[in-house]
Amino acid sequence: MKKIKGVIFCAFFALIAYFICCCEFCRSINLNSLTLAIIVGMIIGNVFHKFIPETFKDGISFSAKRLLRLAIILYGFRITFQQIFAVGFQGFWADAFMLTSTYLIGYYLGTRIFKLDKDLCMLTAIGSSVCGAAAVLGTDSMLKADSHKVSLAVSTVVLFGTISMFLYPILANLGIVPAEAFGIYIGSTVHEVAQVVAAGSAVSPQVCDTSVIVKLTRVMMLVPYLFLLGFYLSKKSHTKRTKVPMPWFAILFVVMCGFNSLNILPAVVKSGIIEFDVFLLTVAMFGLGVETNFEKIKGLGMKPILLAGIMFLWLVVAGAVTAKLIV
Repeated sequence: MKKIKGVIFCAFFALIAYFICCCEFCRSINLNSLTLAIIVGMIIGNVFHKFIPETFKDGISFSAKRLLRLAIILYGFRITFQQIFAVGFQGFWADAFMLTSTYLIGYYLGTRIFKLDKDLCMLTAIGSSVCGAAAVLGTDSMLKADSHKVSLAVSTVVLFGTISMFLYPILANLGIVPAEAFGIYIGSTVHEVAQVVAAGSAVSPQVCDTSVIVKLTRVMMLVPYLFLLGFYLSKKSHTKRTKVPMPWFAILFVVMCGFNSLNILPAVVKSGIIEFDVFLLTVAMFGLGVETNFEKIKGLGMKPILLAGIMFLWLVVAGAVTAKLIV
């Protein structure tokens, strides 16, 4: 019960962000409730933090972590196995290569060249390589990193993902990547699902459909990554019992994908679940924003932004080459 006040606090502002982003203007500039919620949360957490009662803090932390897991599970209602199989091996291999290479480059450069904290490198690399904020938050549920590191990783996703929404339609007009491969290009390289939809729809409906399916396949790859991360963390702990932390939320995410593939639920019910999931993610993002401390982020310097920028450049260039070769 002591968490309820903080949860209501987060839900209240998340609801405001959710309804604001339903307006035509926000849709026209591709501003979603997750982005707005974390921005508002950061402002409140840093400018007005003195006015937040101490009794709210447990609920805010609960919203940023526990509610997030439920949101990731429900995210499975956006994906079907049929959609994944329809893309074929071309999309799968493009996803697998770009995910693996981007993550390894980000982690190596971050730890060896920029000398950044390992947790921050993991979070930033997974955000760029898999599925943006959801991947960052899913990874953090196992790493249990400091909130400011999570927020910084999410911020890089927002920054470079927003740039990609405007960049990719320009690249489509330049003809650098063939039209039939452009959906794979977008889906295998752009950070967030919403950003993929925005970039793809600006090119053509066909490109948008392909890019979303390729992106959702990439989202599914978060599950084996979390298992590998759990195994790594268990080895790192040097305990006698090398028990791998079980990412049950990730397993249930796959179960929800399978259930959604059966197409049992009426469209109106599924639509309602997806909207509720968006709201839960918005609550989690607001809670995360409130827990973010700008002073700690300032102490990290520009290195994390530069690291994310290098990964973004790799996604754009290597993704174009991969899409051209694979189709």
